[in-house]
Amino acid sequence: MKIRDLTKMALCVALCCISANFVFPLPFTPGMVTALTIFLSLTAYILPPKQTFLVVLAYLLLGAAGLPVFAGTGGIGRLVSPAGGFYFAWLIAYPLLSAFKGNVNFRRYVAMNILIAMPVTYLGGLISMVLILNISPLEAATMAVLPFIGGDILKACAAAFLGVRINLASKWE
Repeated sequence: MKIRDLTKMALCVALCCISANFVFPLPFTPGMVTALTIFLSLTAYILPPKQTFLVVLAYLLLGAAGLPVFAGTGGIGRLVSPAGGFYFAWLIAYPLLSAFKGNVNFRRYVAMNILIAMPVTYLGGLISMVLILNISPLEAATMAVLPFIGGDILKACAAAFLGVRINLASKWE
């Protein structure tokens, strides 16, 4: 990899680590609302799939090592918590988003986020909540999916806006 690619990846990891600390918990779910998904999406929009995967992996490894990058906390315990499925799903969701983002286009970016990244992420969270909390899929959906849809669509729009601007301004691709 070129130094330019490594620099872009390092900036994306840093933005993910910082944005995860802009958080507010919801009282009825172990999942939290964070700004992190904006920057995971942005990473997918400005980097190719392999680099996106490496950024998400680096973020997860930093958190697993104990750095407080998981919504204000760190450690492997967060990865095996009821919300842990979200974290692992990101390893699939965002490289896929990167692979299917297409040309620099706001509507396409938002659509691919809604059709690919959000469902894969929700599925990961749903599975972990069903398994760890021993609840039904319907109960898990009310905790892991439904409360987040509106905000995630808004965050997808914000990330797409930023991604289009950055790609057009800097010719990152």
